[in-house]
Amino acid sequence: MGLLQEAGICVPHGLVARTPEEAYTIAKEIGSKDLVVKAQVLAGGRGKGTFEGGLKGGVKIVFSPEEAKDISSKMIGKKLFTKQTGEKGRICNQVFICERRYPRREYYFAITMERSFQGPVLIGSSQGGVNIEDVAAENPDAIIKEPVDIVEGIKKEQAVGLAQKMGFPPNLVEEAAENMIKIYNLFLKYDATMIEINPMVEDASGIVMCMDAKINFDSNSAYRQKKIFDLQDWTQEDERDRDAAKADLNYIGLDGNIGCLVNGAGLAMATMDIIKLHGGTSANFLDVGGGATVHQVTEAFKLITSDKKVLAILVNIFGGIMRCDVIAQGIIMAVKDLDLKIPIVVRLQGTRVDDAKALITASGLKILACDDLDEAAKMVVKLSEIVTLAKQAQVDVKFQLPI
Repeated sequence: MGLLQEAGICVPHGLVARTPEEAYTIAKEIGSKDLVVKAQVLAGGRGKGTFEGGLKGGVKIVFSPEEAKDISSKMIGKKLFTKQTGEKGRICNQVFICERRYPRREYYFAITMERSFQGPVLIGSSQGGVNIEDVAAENPDAIIKEPVDIVEGIKKEQAVGLAQKMGFPPNLVEEAAENMIKIYNLFLKYDATMIEINPMVEDASGIVMCMDAKINFDSNSAYRQKKIFDLQDWTQEDERDRDAAKADLNYIGLDGNIGCLVNGAGLAMATMDIIKLHGGTSANFLDVGGGATVHQVTEAFKLITSDKKVLAILVNIFGGIMRCDVIAQGIIMAVKDLDLKIPIVVRLQGTRVDDAKALITASGLKILACDDLDEAAKMVVKLSEIVTLAKQAQVDVKFQLPI
């Protein structure tokens, strides 16, 4: 909300509190008896969520500083469970205390990058303050899209036209359009990939306000958006995502049981596809990039094996820039350091591949080498099935080379 305020966009007056005592002080400073306490967690559906202490709802209306303090004490330090968080929940480290406003009408407004339009698109709807996904499913005609030319930028007439289609009253169309232009400029300034205002409202006092905001930033811009990325709260992220970021690895956890370690995003996706083709499911997307070090490969294995669902690992490396022998050294070090018991299938091709194969052979470790990707995928799927059966039968399984 601070970024919106800096951009000259009208938002409810409020501040972030990290303790119940801070919440009390902020509530007194605001000076209104009608206040809202909002749990600050990286998940949607807060209003319908439940805290581990039993408190229902992550957005609460209160009527005094004392009540703000009491509600904050039931939120701060507790996990909030919503549809988006699932069973894991998200820890609430802080709350936003703001004045309560009384909207006459609620609208939805967002800017996001859209592949089909090859650039940003403005999205508006007269149905704000509700789950926009439900609106899209039940009444798609209620959502208006307005592409923006990335070179020319947003035009005043575009914003005015969208405000009119969204149903803003004639006396507020200009003000709503000005807010849209300011939000678009904010979108560009901070390298955002999405800004969602839900709801944008016509306030009872007759002004346009942005009541709540969700902003996603392009992680590729971290080097020039230091101010923004310094604010990142890693307690709100998956531990594996945090570890991957520290090791400079591209990692996304999935629901399967076959761990993947690949160089190059395209090859990583092709590897996941071929595993699926042969009846398996990938436990992750992991791209070590073209210049991975032995340390990064070791960290990659730590990430993969930190997921207890992983029953087999497929390493698929095409060494162009990446040297196969570096990958081999990392694999050997990881297997020894982590004392891995699960089967590992390695497919290496490219730069210094013979050196890599010699290292793996000399290590004496039970690492299954395979030159053909299709065969490697079939092998890792079969091995994962064997380990699954062994676990179900509650028996141990050991692999002897060659199989």
